[in-house]
Amino acid sequence: MRKCSLIAFLLLFCIGVSIAGAQVQELKSARKAIDDTGYTGATLLYDVQRSHYEAGHVERIDDRFIPASTFKIFSSLVALETGVIDGADAIIEWDGINRERTELNRNLDLTTAFQLSAVPHYQQLVRQIGLERMQQFIDAVGYGNRDLSGGVDSFWLTGGLRISPREQVGFLARLHRGDLPFSSETMATIRDVMVTEQTHEYALFAKTGWAVLPGAKNIGWWVGWVERGTETVIFATVLEATSPESAFGRERLAVTRRVLNAAGVLDDGAEYP
Repeated sequence: MRKCSLIAFLLLFCIGVSIAGAQVQELKSARKAIDDTGYTGATLLYDVQRSHYEAGHVERIDDRFIPASTFKIFSSLVALETGVIDGADAIIEWDGINRERTELNRNLDLTTAFQLSAVPHYQQLVRQIGLERMQQFIDAVGYGNRDLSGGVDSFWLTGGLRISPREQVGFLARLHRGDLPFSSETMATIRDVMVTEQTHEYALFAKTGWAVLPGAKNIGWWVGWVERGTETVIFATVLEATSPESAFGRERLAVTRRVLNAAGVLDDGAEYP
């Protein structure tokens, strides 16, 4: 039995697995980049023009994890579509509670709240949307396991919602090409909100996520895509660790940038040895 399992793993490692009718190839440099962090996880890349998938730890791309603040992409779409907020510049009012992150202790527009990953402001938006309407959109999109248990304020932070790297990439691919069940205006607005970096060579659209679950289990995400000329590469990286050091937050981004640089998607000077 162990021998069969080993053979199956080696076949998976060498030739990849099927994803949405395509093969996902194991990218050795991406696997090593993740392993070098000392954490477990996976990263998945999808080259849109070539319909080509590569992954570091391909055997984990279908494992589901809590989405944490990557869910702000979805909740922003729903907030705009339902009229809870009417644009990227619309103000989300501060609830008056002083928090340790002092930059959140003020009114924020949607773009700033997204870029600061302002959890209290987004909790307010999701409360206004309500679980019933949110469930309708979750089901229509087929987002992750569709489980909104755990409370309207926290189902994506500590509750039952889970999504895999493959599902993250699939969702983002649909957002990128504009075929989600939202208006074209809503999707265009959120694509603009997601712009993280813009240079003469490329534009980066992304969102981080970080959740701490019982047992000090940390889940860290970085998802998004890079547009470079006519080329687009969509990515999803997830790391997990128990009681990690503070570098865990930076590593979500650093490991992804190493992989994207090695693949020639970015050229920001980050190198993978």
